[in-house]
Amino acid sequence: MLTPEQAKDRACAAVERAIRAGADAADAAISTDTAIAVSVRLGALEEVERSEGADLSLRVFIGQRSASVGTGELDDAALDDLARRAVRMAREASEDRWSGLAPAERLMKGAPPALDLDDGAEVSPETLKADALAAEAAAREVAGVTNSEGGSASASRVVIALATSHGFAGAYALTSHAVSASVLAGTGEGMQRDYAHHSARHRDHLESSESIGRRAGERAVAKLNPARMASGAMPIIFDPRIAPGLLGAFTGAISGARIARRTSFLQDMLGKQVFARGVRIEDDPHRPRGLRSRPFDGEGLPVSPMTIVEDGMLESWLLDSAAARQLGLEPTGHASRGGGTTTSNLYMANGSQSVEALIADIDTGLWVTEAIGQGINPVTGDYSRGASGFLIEKGEVTRPVSEITIAGNLKDMFLNMTPANDLEFRYGVNTPTLRVDGMTVAGD
Repeated sequence: MLTPEQAKDRACAAVERAIRAGADAADAAISTDTAIAVSVRLGALEEVERSEGADLSLRVFIGQRSASVGTGELDDAALDDLARRAVRMAREASEDRWSGLAPAERLMKGAPPALDLDDGAEVSPETLKADALAAEAAAREVAGVTNSEGGSASASRVVIALATSHGFAGAYALTSHAVSASVLAGTGEGMQRDYAHHSARHRDHLESSESIGRRAGERAVAKLNPARMASGAMPIIFDPRIAPGLLGAFTGAISGARIARRTSFLQDMLGKQVFARGVRIEDDPHRPRGLRSRPFDGEGLPVSPMTIVEDGMLESWLLDSAAARQLGLEPTGHASRGGGTTTSNLYMANGSQSVEALIADIDTGLWVTEAIGQGINPVTGDYSRGASGFLIEKGEVTRPVSEITIAGNLKDMFLNMTPANDLEFRYGVNTPTLRVDGMTVAGD
C-alpha cells in the first residue's frame, strides 16, 4: 500500500503525462486501501476477507472538451497509456462550456488541518474475530432472541491523493474500525430482525462489542408482536438512526447541479425560510476523527465549517466549480471526485426540548425506527416510505407497529420539524430525534 507521499507523487505523475500527451489541463485522484473483515455466525467463524487495491482516476481537458478514465495500475507505462487514452477520448467529446478545473486562486495552500483521521492501528484477524464473537454472543444472550444473522468486525486504512495541473497536490490517510451484530427474535412468521453497528476512525473510540450486541438484541425483541394502526394525520417522531435520511434528501435538493438544471423542490429558496424557526444545520469537515472529515474537496479546494441553515433560513447551495460557473457563484468546497457535490460531517444542531417533552403532548402518533424504500421525488419533494416503529399514545411510547406507510411533502415536513436535544455524533450525517407534525400514516 502506498504512503500518502507516494500516492501524491503518482497522482502528479499522471497529471504530467496528460499534459505531455496534449491536454490543456488535468487532474488525477488516487485511492488506495487495505482492509480486513471477519464475520461469524452462531459462535463459529464464517468468513475472513482481506483486500488491497488502488484506483487512479485521470480527468483531462482540451478546450471545453473533457474525458475521465481510470486504472488500477500505477506504474509509469500504465500512466503513459492512460494519459494517451484520456486525451484521445477528450478530443472526441462534446463541448461543455461549464467544465474545467477549480479556480487556481481558490486552491488550498499551506499545510492541511490536523484532523487525526489515522490511528496507525494494525488489527489482527484474531482480534477482529474476538470482537465479532463478543458482539454476537451479547446479542444472543438477550432474552427473546432466537436466531442470529451474525456478527462482524472490520478494520481498514485508506490513502487519498489529488493533484491538478494548475498547482495543487495533497494527500492524507484515514483508518476505519467497525463492529456490528444482527439477530432475530421470536419464532415462525412472527420473527423480527434488527441490528446494531458502530464505526470510528480510531479503534479506541469504538463502543464495546458487548454493548453493540446487546443493543441489537434488545431492538429485535422490542419489535415482537407488532400491531397495525389506524390511518390518519398525526405527528411522527424520527429516530436518530432514521432521521439523517431527511438531511440527505435536503442536501440533494440544494446541490448545484440540481439547482442549475432547475430540477429541485427547493429551487429559488436561497435566503428563504426552509425549516422551522430555530433549526440550524452545519457541515463540519474539520471535526477531529470525524467519519467524513477531510482537508480538501474533490477539486483541491480548502474546506471549512459552514452553516447551511440558520434559524430555518437556507444560507447556501452546495457548489462544485462547474455548477458555480453555471450559476454565477463561487464554489463552496463540496465537490465530489465522482462529480457533483457531497457533504462532510453534516448535522442538525440540538433543539431546546428533551425527547420526553417532544412526545408529551402527542395523543396519537408514531415513532419511526425503520424506513423502507426510496420514495422521495427530488423534483416535487413528495415523500412516501414504508415504515415500522412504535405507537405513541397519550405521550407514551407503547407497542410496536409495522406494515404502514408514512407520507408527506418535504417542504411541509421541514417547516413542521422540531429537533430534540439528544444529538450524538455516531454517523457521517447526524441529527437529534426529530418530530414532524402533520404527516399522513396509512395503516388499516
